[in-house]
Amino acid sequence: MKARKAQLTRSTRETQVTVDLNLDGTGNFDVAAEPQFLKHMTETLARYASWDLKVTAHGDNDHHVIEDTAIALGTAFRQALGDDPVARTASCILPMDDALMMVALDLVDRPYADIDCPDPLYHHFFRSFAMSAGLTLHVVKLRGFDGHHEIEASFKALGKALEAACVPRKTLLSTKDAVRTE
Repeated sequence: MKARKAQLTRSTRETQVTVDLNLDGTGNFDVAAEPQFLKHMTETLARYASWDLKVTAHGDNDHHVIEDTAIALGTAFRQALGDDPVARTASCILPMDDALMMVALDLVDRPYADIDCPDPLYHHFFRSFAMSAGLTLHVVKLRGFDGHHEIEASFKALGKALEAACVPRKTLLSTKDAVRTE
């Protein structure tokens, strides 16, 4: 199996984000980002997905930094994953205190996102990640009243689901075979 890694820089007038991603890591991370909650959630995602991840992200405001970090991370994920067959679908139900969140996803290259999230910025993170990664993503709140716990449980569940969906297979998990565009 070839190395499933990607490095990229996303630079705009508003932000600069760099990502160095290894899907077959051990959960090591080095994240420098503001706001601090974005740093914490990016680290959480890396740990629960067992990725090795380095991210630097800064910019003119929280919305732009959160959005561009999600886009850069999703793009790097898509590049690192490559075309080799993987388990493709996975889900995780994860508790964190009052919060009980479910994440279900499909690495099908038909981007879609239906997200229960109490914070519009992190709703946008999940959606931007899904669109740039090319995956179908559902984040469902089963229970909870503390928004911090709901968001953090969602990132943890996303990490665990991504780890499971990325497990290599010998054959493509599809009745359509590979999609070819010319």
